[in-house]
Amino acid sequence: MPIPYLRSLTSPQRTEKSNRDLGWCLAFLAGAANAGGFLVVRQYTSHMTGIVSMMAGNVAVARWSAAANGLAAVASFFGGSLITTLLVRWARHHRLRSQYALPLLLEALLFASVCLTAPIFNGHHILLLVSVMCFGMGLQNAMITKLSGSAIRTTHLTGMVTDIGIACGRLIFAGTGDETVNVERERRVLKLLGSLVFLFFLGGVVGAFGFNYFGLNFMLPVAGVLLLLAVVPVADDLRNPIVEEQTLNS
Repeated sequence: MPIPYLRSLTSPQRTEKSNRDLGWCLAFLAGAANAGGFLVVRQYTSHMTGIVSMMAGNVAVARWSAAANGLAAVASFFGGSLITTLLVRWARHHRLRSQYALPLLLEALLFASVCLTAPIFNGHHILLLVSVMCFGMGLQNAMITKLSGSAIRTTHLTGMVTDIGIACGRLIFAGTGDETVNVERERRVLKLLGSLVFLFFLGGVVGAFGFNYFGLNFMLPVAGVLLLLAVVPVADDLRNPIVEEQTLNS
């Protein structure tokens, strides 16, 4: 990818195209990590609704250890979202170009560390592995949520499928002659959300094959793509942070 394009994906100056393109990349990666990770740890790592439901069921039958594991997964996802908010606000305060790239960089480092220490996780420390993956999903989802003004989420589909249903309902109603519906806008929303759902599914297929054949080693190419998305603005700030601060303040 050309460097200017990579720079634009996580730039503080957002456009509809940069939001869409970054959302596509992250939805694919989240699908790969979520579906593929299930083959390794037998638990989805971004589906907080399902995890909380399992926690409730485990509490009801007094399976306290399983309930505690679910709580750790939810806390990790929450922690990732929290850290993203702190990173973005800290970087924004310091006028950095990498405010949206830093969470992706951290996610890449976490996933790479999981891959490089894969022998440790062969049958052991599954809770730690689940927590790391949930933390990474929380980082990513909070970043794209903040970046897009809550228009895009990439680690789970419930909200997107709901919004697709709403957009379809509005378009159907517009067909009856209701002029209050912005048909063009609803079509753009439908196209964007439909493409995100498809790419999440496609990423899940790729991730399932990857984890099935390569195990946790498949986290390395996932981490590599995340690093590619983040590295240009981070390098810009490391190379010339003072000039950037002056530019943004001018």
